[in-house]
Amino acid sequence: MASSTDSAVSFDDYDTRRDQMHNTIEQWIDELTALTDEARASQQFQEWLTVQSKFPDYSHRNTLLITLQCPSATKVAGYNTWRTDFDRHVQEGENGIWIWAPIITKQCPECENSPSYHEQSECEYDKTPPEAWSKGLVGFKLTAVFDVSQTEGEPLPELETAAIGDAGNLVPTLQDAADDLGATVRIVDVDDWEHGEAKGVYKQRSLYDLQPIVEVKARANHADLAVTLIHEYAHALLYFDIDNECERAKREVEAEAVAYIVGQYFDLDTSGSAFYLAAWQDDDADVIHDRLGRIRTTAAKIIEVVGTSSE
Repeated sequence: MASSTDSAVSFDDYDTRRDQMHNTIEQWIDELTALTDEARASQQFQEWLTVQSKFPDYSHRNTLLITLQCPSATKVAGYNTWRTDFDRHVQEGENGIWIWAPIITKQCPECENSPSYHEQSECEYDKTPPEAWSKGLVGFKLTAVFDVSQTEGEPLPELETAAIGDAGNLVPTLQDAADDLGATVRIVDVDDWEHGEAKGVYKQRSLYDLQPIVEVKARANHADLAVTLIHEYAHALLYFDIDNECERAKREVEAEAVAYIVGQYFDLDTSGSAFYLAAWQDDDADVIHDRLGRIRTTAAKIIEVVGTSSE
């Protein structure tokens, strides 16, 4: 399993690249499953979370591939995108970072294949001609992207993230996002806090509006307050319909992971995060895949809603 301290993997052989990419992801998942009670698994899990925070719109499979091939990646794009959109050029001798790119094209309403595959299939749909079909996802293709560190040319434009990257502004922005995240949020004064040493709590649905309630203890450290808010939002999204105590304990790891990704995305200090993956030790590879996917989609939803609330 590659990490920041190991040599990165590469997929140089064209004939076997597709199978290698699938097999490498499955090996990473298998080893994580086998190592859930060891610190090394937590470290490698955190490395993936860090990469996921930089690419919140990428699937967990693609961020795993980026982590394994180039764990220091910060911004990736295709060869032509770097050249045409950013006036930058991939340096000679650089190897591509291989990921899965979605194939979006017209697809048959019945068999959901592209027109060419539809013709080869046994599907008999003929109510509308292919040119009238809607576009949709029909599959994935291998594509190479390159990190900005592999390119040279014009400086990248500065992104205007200060409005939500600053912890002081992020707290009210997170509060404004509550309704869109389907939660009721309360920041409670220290003198009125009734939950002991806990920094935040997630409660079951309110009888008033049927939304889960998030309460966090007020504090001067707005960065820490923001991370707590994010963590409790993650609880509200991940625990929505979970009553089983064992599964709720496993979702706790997911909530901490979501808080780490979102916090990293908004430049907050999440170095105090702890990932006790031993809770997942009875899960098989398919379940781990589901957990990684749920972490990715939950973090992406919070990032999207918070970004929209700041506009």
